[in-house]
Amino acid sequence: MEPVVKPDKTEFTECWRTSWKTPYIMRLAFSAGIGGLLFGYDTGVISGALLYIRDDFKSVEKKTWLQETIVSMAVAGAIIGAAIGGWMNDKFGRKKSILVADFLFFVGAIIMAVAPTPAVIIIGRIFVGLGVGMASMTSPLYISEASPARIRGALVSTNGLLITGGQFLSYLINLAFTKTPGTWRWMLGVAGIPALLQFVLMLSLPESPRWLYGQNKVDEARAILEKIYSAEEVEEEIKALQSSIEHEKAEEASIGGDTFSKLKNAWRNKVVRRGLYAGITVQVAQQFVGINTVMYYSPTIVQLAGFASNKTALALSLVTSGLNAVGSIVSMATVDRYGRRKLMIISMIGIILCLLALTVVFQQSSVHSPSISRTESTHFSGNSTCSSYLTASDASSWNCMTCLKASSECGFCASEPNIYHPGACLAANDATKGACGAEHRVWYTKGCPSKIGGLAVALLGLYIVLYSPGMGTVPWIVNSEIYPLRYRGVGGGIAAVSNWCSNLIVSESFLTLTEAIGSGGTFLLFAGISFLGLIAIYFLVPETKGLPFEEVEKMLEKGFRPSICSKRKDVNKSDVNPA
Repeated sequence: MEPVVKPDKTEFTECWRTSWKTPYIMRLAFSAGIGGLLFGYDTGVISGALLYIRDDFKSVEKKTWLQETIVSMAVAGAIIGAAIGGWMNDKFGRKKSILVADFLFFVGAIIMAVAPTPAVIIIGRIFVGLGVGMASMTSPLYISEASPARIRGALVSTNGLLITGGQFLSYLINLAFTKTPGTWRWMLGVAGIPALLQFVLMLSLPESPRWLYGQNKVDEARAILEKIYSAEEVEEEIKALQSSIEHEKAEEASIGGDTFSKLKNAWRNKVVRRGLYAGITVQVAQQFVGINTVMYYSPTIVQLAGFASNKTALALSLVTSGLNAVGSIVSMATVDRYGRRKLMIISMIGIILCLLALTVVFQQSSVHSPSISRTESTHFSGNSTCSSYLTASDASSWNCMTCLKASSECGFCASEPNIYHPGACLAANDATKGACGAEHRVWYTKGCPSKIGGLAVALLGLYIVLYSPGMGTVPWIVNSEIYPLRYRGVGGGIAAVSNWCSNLIVSESFLTLTEAIGSGGTFLLFAGISFLGLIAIYFLVPETKGLPFEEVEKMLEKGFRPSICSKRKDVNKSDVNPA
């Protein structure tokens, strides 16, 4: 089969036409798609809420590990939720799994909104994470199984768009509540509204016809298909369901019914093992380029770049989130035209260059931050100056960044009227912060005033532009194509868990790394890991664009080698490298 050279735009046209004629289809897809919106919202909202949680709880402000735990516990919950979700989908059906996810989303949102302590916020984040893990796999599965085959791809692809749309919405909500009493409580609590909406909508919708047929509920499955397909198509779809499920059960019997047997047989199979090398590589690389440090901590990164105001940090972060959503649309239009492998390699090269540029920008911002003036520092009351500065033997060489790194008890009060002039190193408490603000000065605890801070934000935006269409979406597509049919579930599951675990490592360590080696050093570390990821993708990941699953299996059977390692050129000049 010849590779596809351009995307099938007619599918989106047909999707619009079919949905207009049969609104029930769009109702099914929209109702399930709210799960993707919730997924995006709950993973994105914490980035802005964290700024205000730090203000309300001094223990969070002082303890980096506590900030990281509040952010990353949703990811930890998602790992468990994805595992439970897979079992629930098969045991109880897609609809009930979505309803349970909504319940977890709602309970988590309420717990966080009323949380009296950081520990309770963490409990709420775990509940939300469980919902995220279940929704991440159940929502697209329900849409896929409840959609006509001819428009299935278009409808399922909208789930990814809703995820990035949910992240963008979270930044808008964060910005809207910056001046509202309770700030972060509203930001986190609002997530309960779409969860409740989806719960109500799903109560009136049916179970997946595929799952019903697999449970021998043929009449119920037929009744649903009659609402989705025209009369002449129903019988054909019933036959296709029967054939598919019989084949699936036969394949399951051949590889073992329990999870352990599936895993053991998968690893013993040479084709699956090579598929896993590729699938796990792209999923781990997706996280270790540092993307979720931007999505979870972008307002904090903006503050590290020299923008002290929470509202300004949120407004600038909104731009990066919007670019991520736009990138998802670009990916939908280009992934079948240019191929999976090429998009990922181009994306990785761009990401590495952006990370190196960010390294230089943050390093220069640190070196050239405003110096500390003893006169300015002692300008306030006697006990306002930071004790670390007063006892330092080299205090005359201190600058703003030295002050902030010296201790979590130190803050920088910028000069007035020019924030780039020498300022004061003060004790970081409410009294000195208030005294600083009373003189119309800007108070800094995360980053320092920088003349090139705007360049850092621009580079973050470019980083997202280069990430989203390539490494943002393609790894999931590769994992849907790289495994033989009978091992697709177990292979995709292993790769997804590797993605969530990598996500957890990155989100749990980012702030600690910035304290230990600085922002520039952290981005340099990500650049180094990304370079290793680029090499691994080049040597381990084949092109699957336009190939039937049988051809992918044959390619992996021979063993994939990139063109630079091959002794002959690809005779048919397709985009698939010789095996």
